[in-house]
Amino acid sequence: MSEATSPKEQEQPVPDAVAASASAAHKPASRGTGLAVLALLIAAAGAGAAGWSAWQLRALETREQQQLGRLQEARGETEALAQRVATLGGRLQQLPPADELEAQRRLLAQLQGDQQLLNQRLETALGASRQDWRLAEAEHLLRLASLRLSALQDINSATALVQGADEILRDQDDPAAFAAREQLARSLEALRTTVDPDRTGLFLQLGALREQVMQLNALNPAFDSQGGVLADLAAQSDADSWWARGLETLSQYFRLDFNADQNIRPLLAGQSLAQVRLALSLALEQAQWAALHGESEVYRRALEQARDVLDGNFNRDNPASRALRMRADELIERPVAVVVPDLSGTLTAVQAYIEHKQSARQRVERQAQANEAPDEAAPSAEEARP
Repeated sequence: MSEATSPKEQEQPVPDAVAASASAAHKPASRGTGLAVLALLIAAAGAGAAGWSAWQLRALETREQQQLGRLQEARGETEALAQRVATLGGRLQQLPPADELEAQRRLLAQLQGDQQLLNQRLETALGASRQDWRLAEAEHLLRLASLRLSALQDINSATALVQGADEILRDQDDPAAFAAREQLARSLEALRTTVDPDRTGLFLQLGALREQVMQLNALNPAFDSQGGVLADLAAQSDADSWWARGLETLSQYFRLDFNADQNIRPLLAGQSLAQVRLALSLALEQAQWAALHGESEVYRRALEQARDVLDGNFNRDNPASRALRMRADELIERPVAVVVPDLSGTLTAVQAYIEHKQSARQRVERQAQANEAPDEAAPSAEEARP
């Protein structure tokens, strides 16, 4: 039967044998792969453990380095502290003992007390001298104000001087100065209510009149009528008669006027005109001096003299002389003198306050010296004790 089989039948058992051999070979291969995977896992775990160990080791090294740096810093600070302690110890050794320090402290306290006392005395002396200077200045200002009023009648300057003295007393801040300041206030009000004439302006106006006097000239006399009585008789007569012609001819050389009421002055020229100008100029100059010094009587007489010179030497028809005379009439009514207030009472009150201030300060100084005398005698008694 084995021979009678076909080739296909003979070839059929071959695949089964191959499959059996393949299955037998596959089993060992699967076992090797599992072992390889296990080995890889073990190797990876070992590598991880080695890396972690290395990281821990590096962290430990870093911490050790930091601790070493801190330890070095601490050693440096310790050495510096030890040097400071040594320096302080040397300084403490150089200091004097406690007894000597206590003695020096007492001497220093005594020196400070003496210095304070000396400063107080110095301030008292300087303050007193400064107050004396200021009060003396106030008295001097009042004397100047009184002199300006009596000599020049200068209201503005006297007011400023009295006000300066009042400010000095105000700076004293002393109730005892009330009476003196009351007198000063009265004097100030009296000065402020006094009429102060413009003497400077009056002086300048008189100076302008003096300049006009140097340009003053006499006016030549002139007749308004054309021949007077002779011309009138010639007009009334027959024009063809010899009598009328003769009268007309005479009227050209002679003028008769029976109704003339003009006060004709002689014609001034040359030296006479210069003398008149000089007299007017001197009169106006005297009026200027009187205006500045407040001399009312001298001022009035000078202007009256100038007016008389104008009336006696110039015609009233002269516009220049007439204008000067009108201006003199206007200026003669101007007041130049004033009734100035009396500052003697104010000066007396300020002097009384200054004397009171000085006497009070002298009493305080004597009392202070009397109080200091027992204090100075006490140490000497203690030193005399054994």
